[in-house]
Amino acid sequence: MLSLPSTSSSISRKKYDVFLSFRGEDTHKNFTDHLYHALKRSGIITFRDDPKLEAGEEIAPELFKAIQQSWCSVIVFSESYASSGWCLDELSAIVKQKKDKGSKVFPVFYDVDPSDLRKQKGKVEEAFVEHEKRYDEDTVQRWRNALTQVANIKGWHLNHRHESEFIGDIVRKISAKLCETYPIVHDELVGISSRLEELYAKIDIGEDDVRIIGICEMGGIGKTTLARVVFTQMSPHFEGKSFLADVREVSNTRGLVSLQKQLLSQILPEECFNFFNVHEGNAIINHRLSNKKVIVVLNDIDNLQHLKCLVGRRDWFGLGSRIIVTTRDEHLLRSYGVDDVLENDFSDLSKRVLKYVGGLPLALEVLGSFLCGRDAAQWRSAIERLERDSNKEILDRLQISFDGLDQTEQNIFLDIACFFNGKEKDFVMKVLDGCEFFPDIGIDVLIKKSLLTVNEHNKLWMHDLLQEMGRKIVREKYVAEPGKLCRLWAEKDVYHVLTKNTVTEMIEGMIIDNKREINKSPILSADAFIKMKRLRLLKVLCCPNCYNFTYLSNELRLLVKSLPSSFQPENLVALLLSYSNIEQLWKENIVIINSFVESNLKGSEKLLKAPALTTAPNLEILVLKGCTRLVDVHPSVGNLSSLVLLNLKDCRNLVSVPGSIGGCKSLRTLNLSGCYKVEYLPEDFQQLEFLKELDLSKTALRKPPSFISQLKNLQVLSFNGSKAIQRGRINSMTSMLPSLLGLSSLQWLNLSDCNLFDIPSDICCLNSLKELDLSGNNFTSIPSSLFNLAFLGLSRCKELKSLPELSKVYNSVGWSTFIGIHCYRLAENIDALTLLKKHLKVFGNSGKMFNFILPGSEIPEWFSQQRGDSSIKIDLPLEVWNDNQWMGNALCCIFVRDDASRAEELVFRAVYGLSNFKGRNPRGFMRGIWTFSPDEPVMKDHIFIRYFSRDEMYRNLWTTDWLDQECGELELSFVRGSCLHSVKVKKCGVRLVYERDLEEMEQIQELHSSQCCENFEDIQQHPADDGSID
Repeated sequence: MLSLPSTSSSISRKKYDVFLSFRGEDTHKNFTDHLYHALKRSGIITFRDDPKLEAGEEIAPELFKAIQQSWCSVIVFSESYASSGWCLDELSAIVKQKKDKGSKVFPVFYDVDPSDLRKQKGKVEEAFVEHEKRYDEDTVQRWRNALTQVANIKGWHLNHRHESEFIGDIVRKISAKLCETYPIVHDELVGISSRLEELYAKIDIGEDDVRIIGICEMGGIGKTTLARVVFTQMSPHFEGKSFLADVREVSNTRGLVSLQKQLLSQILPEECFNFFNVHEGNAIINHRLSNKKVIVVLNDIDNLQHLKCLVGRRDWFGLGSRIIVTTRDEHLLRSYGVDDVLENDFSDLSKRVLKYVGGLPLALEVLGSFLCGRDAAQWRSAIERLERDSNKEILDRLQISFDGLDQTEQNIFLDIACFFNGKEKDFVMKVLDGCEFFPDIGIDVLIKKSLLTVNEHNKLWMHDLLQEMGRKIVREKYVAEPGKLCRLWAEKDVYHVLTKNTVTEMIEGMIIDNKREINKSPILSADAFIKMKRLRLLKVLCCPNCYNFTYLSNELRLLVKSLPSSFQPENLVALLLSYSNIEQLWKENIVIINSFVESNLKGSEKLLKAPALTTAPNLEILVLKGCTRLVDVHPSVGNLSSLVLLNLKDCRNLVSVPGSIGGCKSLRTLNLSGCYKVEYLPEDFQQLEFLKELDLSKTALRKPPSFISQLKNLQVLSFNGSKAIQRGRINSMTSMLPSLLGLSSLQWLNLSDCNLFDIPSDICCLNSLKELDLSGNNFTSIPSSLFNLAFLGLSRCKELKSLPELSKVYNSVGWSTFIGIHCYRLAENIDALTLLKKHLKVFGNSGKMFNFILPGSEIPEWFSQQRGDSSIKIDLPLEVWNDNQWMGNALCCIFVRDDASRAEELVFRAVYGLSNFKGRNPRGFMRGIWTFSPDEPVMKDHIFIRYFSRDEMYRNLWTTDWLDQECGELELSFVRGSCLHSVKVKKCGVRLVYERDLEEMEQIQELHSSQCCENFEDIQQHPADDGSID
């Protein structure tokens, strides 16, 4: 490992780095020649004499001079080295230089035994007998002494190794030693000596891996100086070098292609590169540098694309290469997966700054300039002030981007900043389209200008600073009088406007939400909104003192609360009246609303009559869930050719589905769950050819409709708790179910709590089926084809006694889950370990992952690492990654519900730790969640087991770019979920699974099975209530 050289200990630069001493006729044309060129390729300046000179009797004067001008000597001892007086004279001169000047000497024993040289026996002794005949006694004794001294130095031995590997080790070690000697300009070391020493340790030039090191600090703290010093010192020992300065600025002004060309030209200066896009550049860098040992510095990067296009993967560069990256963004380095990061004493404070600016380069630039040169206490004070009141300069600089937008795009930006940040994109687009803001192009412009993003859940996200800037723009003209603002969102402003009667026609949008100060809710007068002629967006989320409005602006596009009789909603886009007291939506003579696309009346328990929907021909979403007094749905629903979702869940008094339902040609989702009085479905139901999800759970269907099999596109079907199926007798239960053979697209089927005594044979023929819930039924066994689904729910199947042998047909999902909560009879006959063994034998090496939950109170002894807690950490043997016997990992826990009155979760997380990333946060790579609802108690101990293969681990390492990291630690924990309470985890265990473990499982299976039987005898004496997993 390198240490930091000091100016006092460093010697002046010699003419040569290495003097190479060897016997020409032994190794000149093979080993020594290869070693010489390997040293030269690594930038190590090497002197070797011409073997032809050995024909003379005396060593040439220029050789003595070369020895004196070399930092070290490498002596290749071969079989006949001692036979050459010339070589022994060189050796004597080398030993004298070592004694007088402290020069380094490194012996290489090339197929010779060092003891033969030290003791001068065998062929060495024979050589000296010949020398004594030709040379005087003093000369021969001097040679003998020199040979003994050098042979006693610890050197490098070939020992039947491949010569190329042997030479590589020699070159690396010499290169590392040389780096310790080079002096550094003193003024460069002021204030950075300790930092430089730490950086040398991380770079570790003596190793032959490809290593990427990050230097992460705020501006002005010496990142570039550190990188330049290291680059200058180390570059002579690489085959190529490149220092790319100001990457961020150059990328912005000249593009990444210019940087790729600069990288290649600096490393291969004799060549000209002509390409025009980054993809060509990537290919050329990979092809031309993959076998070349290089040192590269990327200075001041701020974008992951910089790394992807200039560094790519580690295999783009030859072994021994070092890449140094300087940046202000530590998260960027972590995201890419560098080997190590050099940070400063401001690390934690820098993270708070980065969190505040949230990746906005402009904000980072302003704050970097402001904080540069200040001490830690001043940083801390400034950050605390920023977190309370945003920096005015930042907001002003950000507004430049806003000012460059046209009027419509500015309106979109302000609407999102005030009302729609974090909302579902498609919904916001519909509202903005109703406002005639042309959101398709407008939102795209905002995204391209980095003023807006869309997250993985298709929700709009605006950075906190940008949102604050937008709201500041709205406020700045009328700070003292909120009634003159065009948009009102702040609770105190809305309260002021409505109670002080300062409403003006300027108001276009308003949120009335007093949930935090419910005692201050304004009492809205009937004419509170008369002056709001331009009101187009109104949300009333929490206002118990609101009365029905007698006036609302006809400009409204979004309305949440209730409708006055005078309201003419010709511009309405969405009507969200969840949990309202409305009895009737509007009269049938209302105007046609072509823009109306969504109506949500969820939980409106006083609603007696669904609206006549002929007035809304373009309606796409209709939610009447929980409208408990609703008796029927208006027949006009059949005219809604654009309707995609119809949710009638828990409409307990609904007696029928309109006969015109077949007219909903675009319908994708229909939910009738909990419609207890619905006894039949109309015949034209079969016309819903695009229907994908159908929920008929807990209905009163007299007979399951036979035409269901004609719904070719149906993917999700639920008969959960269907009374129609429950009416059947034991011997006719299967026949009560409709034929399922035509459901070629069906992926998820729920037949839980249907009182089934047999499993319909049709199910086994559903080739697309991935998930099946049969919980709460009465069969005693299941067919083998079902045991290989991605999910199989058998909880509360108390008559189930056995499971079939596994089918070797591999499901396409790549994982499987079996849930058997309260399956006590099954647990008497097959324990969790046996179930695990069955899966391991069939799928252990397939890359598949599987999970089981069964009754059980003890962790099998086979789990070699156990702990009476909710987490466990184990060290991963370094050799495990190269062990072909290693299959994967198995983990388990014993858990029980803490409180059956509330929903609880079983959440686990698997995390890697890097053995060469000391002090860093580990990277989570796997997570799983099981939810238990309040009406599904698990009050007795159960065991959860998960197996994940080494392939699964590799896949996760690949996605996090840790595939070439040295992962030395694995932590498994059962943690609290993000939303719900956690079940009680009593103990947990883990084991690395090898192929040989399958034999050990056989040996302990009998012992564990007998223990399980004793546990279940106790459990069954106090049977638990039914429970299952969502």
